[in-house]
Amino acid sequence: MHRRISSPEDMASKKTSIKIGCCGFRSSRESYYELLPSVEVQHTFYQPPQITTLEKWRKEAPAGFEFTLKAWQLITHQSSSPTYKRLKRTLTNEEKEGAGLFQSSAIVDEAWDITRACAQALNAKTVLFQCPARFQPTGENIDNMVKFFQGKDRAGLTFCWEPRGKWPRELVKSLCDDLELWHVVDPFADTSVTPKKCYFRLHGRKGWRYRYEDAELEELYSMLPKRAVAYVFFNNIEMIKDAQRFKEIVEGGG
Repeated sequence: MHRRISSPEDMASKKTSIKIGCCGFRSSRESYYELLPSVEVQHTFYQPPQITTLEKWRKEAPAGFEFTLKAWQLITHQSSSPTYKRLKRTLTNEEKEGAGLFQSSAIVDEAWDITRACAQALNAKTVLFQCPARFQPTGENIDNMVKFFQGKDRAGLTFCWEPRGKWPRELVKSLCDDLELWHVVDPFADTSVTPKKCYFRLHGRKGWRYRYEDAELEELYSMLPKRAVAYVFFNNIEMIKDAQRFKEIVEGGG
């Protein structure tokens, strides 16, 4: 694949705007902070930690380190999801019915309040809403999404959306444009409909045990926008090593 040679100005802009890390620490936090400049927090999806715990993480992280976080699953996933096995809270029948699918319910509102508090504790700028494959583009689901995102005070947060069902691209683009969402994709599996607002999650081209080749990481670098913030998070077996190698490519200008 032939890539355009970037100017020194373009390369400098990219170096400072690409946020590189892993989906989860995957090591001790202390060692992770020394290796990479960003992380996507997973705990907030399964069972949000205590606010004091997240404040501690923020304080111990070096200056300039960036946290993003996954919104609590009670917003996006129904209570029948296997991911609820890691939920420490026992839900009432009413809460089980109202959980997930961006529903207009007390439990979804509460889950958003807690997610927002977690973002504040981490001084995070970006929240990822990851939907399950069973979240399909039905009229009810779309209405729920619109009401949810239009009705929440973002308080300066960037909202990113990862649809995993079979959503038409034109519909995804329309929703992202109307609701001011960043389209989250694995760039080797799909193309973002918000190319100037990139949030990439790399799961391995042939499954979790995949290790990315240098040429693939160089190709990944070429996909990112110039003079714009972009997030690149690895979620494969070699995630830390691959993220470090990609960081070296970015720092070297590709």
